Amino acid sequence: MVENRPWLTVMAHAILIMGLLLIAFPVWMTFVASTHDAETMLRSPVPLLPGTKMLDNYYTVLFEGFGQASRMPQWRIMMNSLIMALGVCIGKIAISIIAAYAVTYFRFPFRMTFFWMIFVTLMLPVEVRIVPTYGVVAALGMLDSYSGLILPLIASATATFLFRQFFLSVPEELAEAARVDGAGPLRFFWNILLPMSRTSIAALFVIQFIYGWNQYLWPLLITTKEEFYTIVMTASRQANVVDGVPQWNLIMTAGMLAMLPPVLIVVFMQRQFVRGLVDADK
Repeated sequence: MVENRPWLTVMAHAILIMGLLLIAFPVWMTFVASTHDAETMLRSPVPLLPGTKMLDNYYTVLFEGFGQASRMPQWRIMMNSLIMALGVCIGKIAISIIAAYAVTYFRFPFRMTFFWMIFVTLMLPVEVRIVPTYGVVAALGMLDSYSGLILPLIASATATFLFRQFFLSVPEELAEAARVDGAGPLRFFWNILLPMSRTSIAALFVIQFIYGWNQYLWPLLITTKEEFYTIVMTASRQANVVDGVPQWNLIMTAGMLAMLPPVLIVVFMQRQFVRGLVDADK
């Protein structure tokens, strides 16, 4: 029996509203700052309501560029981040699902040894192996290139582990029925396992896209040409100007633009994301 206690309902809603305000207030202030001019943002007190410079600021940032760190239009920088995020995301999913398929359904020497070698890499984040990775990328001539931005980040032990756990939950009778019908390994993978993995792929797509979009240290390290700058590293550079005052209104405008793609991905794929996590748990 569920007890009806109105005061608990009121308290729960109050806590939720307070949490929402704490999360939303910085986003609101970023939006407000993106609608004012630079002089207004340098005066005290900081405005709490939108101004009249919204269209001018967004046009300047998107199509003209600003600041000392990079004069490239923001749409071009956002395209670099989009290419990197999609490349990292698709690469991680493709390599992980193939590796998980091989470890789960093929019998070869040291199979589990290789799997645990992959799994142990979870303890080695990019920051730990960044110096040798940079050396390899530089030796291969991939500095200031999309391949240099994407390839070192496409391996994922987490995604491999999740796909393996999902494949282990697939009934063995399904594989036996496919063999009886004459399906080879590739056909079984392409026509049966891949469609069954759609929700898991969707969930990992959301996670890995945000991971690739928010990369800061690796693009900062291997890019020296403006045409390969990404949105996150550019925002940091624009805030750390030398012998000048940061254009906070334009920096906040760039920040709002940088938040849009991850937010849109989460909003439009939230149902698939939740279903993928639930199916992965099963």
